[in-house]
Amino acid sequence: MNNELVIDVSATEIVIALLEDKQLVELSKEKSNTKFTVGDIYLGRVKKIMGGLNAAFVDVGYQRDAFLHYLDLGPQFMSQDEFLRQSLAKPDKILPIQDFRLKKDINKNGRISEVLVGGQSILVQIAKEPISTKGPRISSEISIAGRNLVLIPFSEKVSVSQKIKSKEERDRLKRLIQSIKPKNYGVIVRTVATNRRVAVLDTELRELIERWESAFKDLQDAKPPKLMVGELSRTSAILRDILNSDFNSIHVNDESIYKEIKNYINQIAPEKQKIVKKYSGRLPIFDNFGVTKQIKGLFGKTVTIKNGAYLIIEHTEALHVIDVNSGNRTKKSNDQETNALEVNLVSAEEIARQLRLRDMGGIIVVDFIDMHSAEHRHMVFDKMKQAMSIDRTKHNILPLSKFGLMQITRQRVRPEMNIETVETCPVCRGTGEISPTILLTDEIENRLVFVQNKYSENQITLKVHSFVAAFLTKGLFSKRRKWARKHKMKIQIIAEQDYNFLEFHFFNSKEKELKS
Repeated sequence: MNNELVIDVSATEIVIALLEDKQLVELSKEKSNTKFTVGDIYLGRVKKIMGGLNAAFVDVGYQRDAFLHYLDLGPQFMSQDEFLRQSLAKPDKILPIQDFRLKKDINKNGRISEVLVGGQSILVQIAKEPISTKGPRISSEISIAGRNLVLIPFSEKVSVSQKIKSKEERDRLKRLIQSIKPKNYGVIVRTVATNRRVAVLDTELRELIERWESAFKDLQDAKPPKLMVGELSRTSAILRDILNSDFNSIHVNDESIYKEIKNYINQIAPEKQKIVKKYSGRLPIFDNFGVTKQIKGLFGKTVTIKNGAYLIIEHTEALHVIDVNSGNRTKKSNDQETNALEVNLVSAEEIARQLRLRDMGGIIVVDFIDMHSAEHRHMVFDKMKQAMSIDRTKHNILPLSKFGLMQITRQRVRPEMNIETVETCPVCRGTGEISPTILLTDEIENRLVFVQNKYSENQITLKVHSFVAAFLTKGLFSKRRKWARKHKMKIQIIAEQDYNFLEFHFFNSKEKELKS
């Protein structure tokens, strides 16, 4: 499989597109002002104990308090809490965890009021970003993820990813980690650690321990809420989790992010450093790699798939509903059961792709086309499991019911990706009234002259819809050439697939918009 990462950097956000064999399968947006990221570790303060929920609300600096359930405290919470108390009491003399005496595990069936009180300082990690009106979901079972390993303080357990099929390799890795890890640290060995040498794993383990210990070096006068350990940027975190031998290129249009990614890859996979490429083409980076067109076609209520079949995707507060329709699909036979099976199998692949692409979480109900054969229903169930096997997010799939319904649960850790694909009417611009479209070129020229006089620019870039760009540049004596000669300026026209039909904007040579 050919994997590519295309990263579009703007002033307000970073948009990351993952392509598998040129098909868009994941889209991630990271706002430049985003404060909370899954994996961040905070020093928080208990605001309220909710005995009925067996949970507490913790202040971590968000406008709504974070939710902490008793089961998310972790078995070694008492050890962690005592270590934090000692660290806050003597911030200039931090006791190494290796020399710390662990306490007994908390009671699995206990009550949160037995271990927490209002106003108490507590170490927590963001498990889910704020979604809708809810604050972050947090956990006190701290873990710090690396490329090959995940470090778990106040634990002695060493576990190896079950995705490593070879029992000999799993046993080797477990023995290796047990021989190099310090006391009172647990470790999870990730799948990418397969066949890694001891020197590589030992170096990473020391780096993870250093990240943890450095968080306690500046506790002097620390008051919650306080960020203790920040997770990597969304870009680096994605690279850490998905970079493998199938990756052959990473394209980015920003110099600083390009250097950051190259330095990060040099640390985790030096042999892959050459795949990072700085994009400097004339077209917007997403247009150049066909991402914009796929976004327009894949988001929205209706998603078209092969042979005329389509999906209807609806969202509610409680769950997501996906309806599979055969549409005007050409039937190759008169066998309704066979046609239903074919449509359902193709739809299963697209549904798995949509779940990753939109990052849909919670409960998903899929209404497949009815099939009478139990064997056919089982085939669709197997196809869905196969299609979702590459999904990194935790999920669970139930077999089809006799009504053709499939239930899927998928872990939700951040808000669902929602992109509005419906455009303002290019004729009336949403007003219900139109002006003669034949005057569009006159309007562009008038605005061009106004911008030239206002900003005193002799080199202007005009960005318009692809069809309009083709019209303005066609022929030897195109509109662009006539305007350039008439107004004695250099005019560059760039086609933007993301613009609506009559939209246009002017920019100077430094890519700053010239507003009229």
